[in-house]
Amino acid sequence: MQVFKFGGASVKDANGVKNLAKVLQDVGYDNTLVVFSAMGKTTNAIELVIKNYFENKSELQSSIQDVKKYHNEILLDLFENTQHPIFKKVASIFEDLDHFLSRNKSPDYNFVYDQTIGFGELTSTLIISEYLNSIGIQNNWLDVRNFIKTDSYYRRANVNWERTQIAIKENFDNKLLNITQGFLGSDANNFTTSLGREGSDYTAAIFAYCLNAQNVTIWKDVPGILNADPRYFENAQLLHSISYREAIELAFYGASVIHPKTLQPLQQKEIPLFVKSFLNPKDEGTKVVKDIRLSPNIPCYIVKKNQVLVSLSSLDFSYIVEENISEIFKLLHYYKMKVDVIQNSAISFSVCFENSYNNLEQLLQHLKAKFNVTSYENVSLYTVRHYNKQAITSIEKDKTLLLKQLTQETIQIVTK
Repeated sequence: MQVFKFGGASVKDANGVKNLAKVLQDVGYDNTLVVFSAMGKTTNAIELVIKNYFENKSELQSSIQDVKKYHNEILLDLFENTQHPIFKKVASIFEDLDHFLSRNKSPDYNFVYDQTIGFGELTSTLIISEYLNSIGIQNNWLDVRNFIKTDSYYRRANVNWERTQIAIKENFDNKLLNITQGFLGSDANNFTTSLGREGSDYTAAIFAYCLNAQNVTIWKDVPGILNADPRYFENAQLLHSISYREAIELAFYGASVIHPKTLQPLQQKEIPLFVKSFLNPKDEGTKVVKDIRLSPNIPCYIVKKNQVLVSLSSLDFSYIVEENISEIFKLLHYYKMKVDVIQNSAISFSVCFENSYNNLEQLLQHLKAKFNVTSYENVSLYTVRHYNKQAITSIEKDKTLLLKQLTQETIQIVTK
C-alpha cells in the first residue's frame, strides 16, 4: 500500500491533470491511495466567497461564479463531450454550495468556513477521478468525510483516531486505486471540518498510519525539501535526506513543504516519506526516515510573514512569574493564537504569534487590563536551523530587529 498526495499546483489546469495521469502511469498505481487538494488557488477563491458572504453580499454571487467558471474551463479542456456525466456532477456540487449559503442560519464564521471551504477538494477529486476513468485508469472516488473523524474545532480540527481507524478499517478497499480529498473531515454531527490550511499532507499521513502503508509520497512543484523557500531566499538547495526529528523541527518552525502534523503519525510507525517533483517524477527527491543525517549538512532557512509581536511588562514593575505567564497563555489559547516564539525577562514577556482567527484586538484589550502592552503587526519571523555566522548576517542585513533568540541549533529573529 502506498499513499500519494498532490497539491493544488499539480492540478491547476487541464494540462496539470493530464500530467498527473502520466505520473501515475510512470511510477505505478497498484494498491494506491491518492489524496488531492483543491485545484490551483481555489481555496483562496472560496475564502473570498466566505468573506463576501459575511461582509459584502453584493459581490457574493460574482465570487461564486468565478469559482464555477474556473472549474468549467478545466472540464471543457478535459472532456470533449459536454454531455459527459461529470458536468452534472460538478453542477450538483455547486448547487449544494448555493443551497448551504442560502439556508445557513449560523453566524459562526469558523463553522461556515468549514462547511464551505471543502467544495474545492470535492470538485477537484470528482473531475480527476472521472478523467482518469475516461483514459483507462480505473479508480474509486471516496468522500474523505466518511473516514476521517474529528472534534468540532472548526478550521483546525483534531482527529479522533479511534473513530478514524475504525472507519478506515471497515470501509476501505486497498486493492483499488482510491482517490479522495485532503484537508477535510467530519465531526460527530457529520458537519464538515477542516484540518488547517495545507492539511492535505496530514490527510495522507492519517491514511498511511491507519493502513500501515509502505510509504507516503508528496508530489510538489519543487525537486523535494529545500533548505529555504526559493520565493524568499536565493540559491535554495535540495536536501537529499533528512530525519523525522529534523523534519518535525522544520515543520514546527513553519517550513512550507510539509504540514506540521504530517510527520508525527508517520514517525510512530516508521513509514518513509518521500517529497518529489511531479514535473520530474523519476528524480529521487528527498527521503525522510528515522535517524538519518541531514544531507547536505547546511543551514535551513524559514520565514513566516504577517506575524504579530506583543511585548508585555507589569504595570507596577513587579516580576513576570509563573502565575502571569499562565494567565497570558490561557488568553492566547482562548483567542486561538498560534504561538511561534516566546521570550521573557524579570519584568517583561514577549510573544510572536499568528492572528489566524482575527482576534487580536480582543486579546490586546484583555491584556491591557493587567499589563503594559506594545504590539507590532505585520512582522516577519525568521528561523535558521544549523545556523552559522554568515546565515545570521544575511538575515539581519537591512532589517529592523525586534527580537532575537538563540539556542544551540536554532536562531529566531523577528524583524519589521
